[in-house]
Amino acid sequence: MLQFPAWKVILISATLLIGTLMALPNLFSDSFLGVEPLRPDAPTAQQLADYNEAKAAADASWWPGFLPSSKVNLGLDLRGGVYLLMEIDRDDVISNRLNIMLSDINDVLSGRGVGERIYGVGEVNDDELVFTLNRNRMDETTMEKAMDRIHELNTPVDGVYGGARTYEISQRGEHQIVIHLTEAAKSAFVKNAQTDTLTTVRMRIDPDGVRDINPVPQGDNRVILEVPGEPDPSRIKGLLSQAGNLTFSMVDDTPSTIRDTIATGRAPVGWRLLQDAETGEQMLVSNIAVVNGEDVASANQGFNSEDNTPAVMFRLNGVGQKRFSEVTQHNYGKRFAIVLDERVMSAPRINEPIYGGDVQITGRFTMQEAIDLAAIISAGELPAKLNFEDERTVGPGLGADSIRAGTRASVIGLMLVAVFMIATYGRLGFFAVLSLVANIVLILGALSGLGATLTLPGIAGIILTIGMAVDANVLVFERIREEKKAGRSPITSVQAGYERALSTILDANITTFIAAAVLYMLGSGPVKGFAVTLAIGIVTSVFTAFVVTRWITATWLRLARPKTLAI
Repeated sequence: MLQFPAWKVILISATLLIGTLMALPNLFSDSFLGVEPLRPDAPTAQQLADYNEAKAAADASWWPGFLPSSKVNLGLDLRGGVYLLMEIDRDDVISNRLNIMLSDINDVLSGRGVGERIYGVGEVNDDELVFTLNRNRMDETTMEKAMDRIHELNTPVDGVYGGARTYEISQRGEHQIVIHLTEAAKSAFVKNAQTDTLTTVRMRIDPDGVRDINPVPQGDNRVILEVPGEPDPSRIKGLLSQAGNLTFSMVDDTPSTIRDTIATGRAPVGWRLLQDAETGEQMLVSNIAVVNGEDVASANQGFNSEDNTPAVMFRLNGVGQKRFSEVTQHNYGKRFAIVLDERVMSAPRINEPIYGGDVQITGRFTMQEAIDLAAIISAGELPAKLNFEDERTVGPGLGADSIRAGTRASVIGLMLVAVFMIATYGRLGFFAVLSLVANIVLILGALSGLGATLTLPGIAGIILTIGMAVDANVLVFERIREEKKAGRSPITSVQAGYERALSTILDANITTFIAAAVLYMLGSGPVKGFAVTLAIGIVTSVFTAFVVTRWITATWLRLARPKTLAI
């Protein structure tokens, strides 16, 4: 128990060294690096951009590149930022689902491989889909055939045979079929929309996955989003206000057709009149999409090769590349429109077949606009419209006060614990204090290295860990004291103390770790922050208390060879 071969010593030393290097950047403030700190109130977007640029330059010029440079990520309550409460529009979810059903109905009634074609037209109004059959093309069996084919589309909500159906389908009069979603289907689709929204929101706000973005569900149709360090809620709302419906469609350039459409205000069947977002030009765009957002493999901000202005570059997947290359081969000289949410972002002319699937959108973009547009395209379409119910901008001033208060409380707690341990257990208590300092360093290093987020409850978790960290040492030292009273030598007393206290230490910390894991899995926001620091603190506490303190004690016993043990 007190034997430490060379490989163990190297492993312990390496762990302490790596933890120290990970935690080291947190000791240096921005002012130490020559960066002007942000104002206490909410900074503007430009101020934040200037601050981040100056900080990155200072880190690059001062901090050695081969050493870890990540600091602990601070949560919204410590760093400030934007808080948004969003509600998924239930009516939009229902309307979208009925439009999908209408598309399926048109497909099955078209007669492709299922029998004769049945003519009619459908329309979605609010929460109702009405499909009207063509009176002139009906006979006595047409309604029955149409109802049979539509009923085949009415699958169970949960996909289980015999379960509740998705749609209520009924006949109205002699020519109309009316379709509604069942209540069970409405609830299921809204819940699915909430799950999809969480993923899309995260990808739009944090496409690279490097920021502390954690959208969480609330109820059945709400989402809470916290964006630490973001001073501009309007930018975040702008990113989330767009549906993200991307299509590539052909353009009709015939001047007479465009003039007639503008004059009458009515586009030809299968076309729609849209406006170019950059030039304001009005153009006729086909309702049939060559490719859409689902065919985009990746998107990112880049630069136009001709004038080096910001642009959006994206690449189509295999299916999209095939469709796009076929269209460009057969439509030489024509234009196609890249349409995002009914706005023409670009309308280039096809001068040659395009086989690679690489597409570029140029325009009068700023760098940030190009980055945001790439994030929207890459994340894909939102399942439904988001309504913003609550919006708050949290300044960093309160967070700075919390950090100072937490640091002060940690130092005072550490000092009181150190006085108690040294006064009660003498030299062994001093060794325990050294391992406690190592424990705090390892916690900071782990938070920095793992990219975990420190919140105000997380600071409370660290302070709690300081108290818990000495608990294992107290158990060991009391065992050692008992062995000493029984007449054992210092070495055997220490060895027996560690051996007999091990099971108790493991039992206590494993149960606490399980509680922290449950808090992390079931909790959200501040509760997760507390659970993370508590779990990390438990692991580092066991390591420092049972390994580091024992190593220091064993080294002292081997070198000093004391005759008695003052404890």
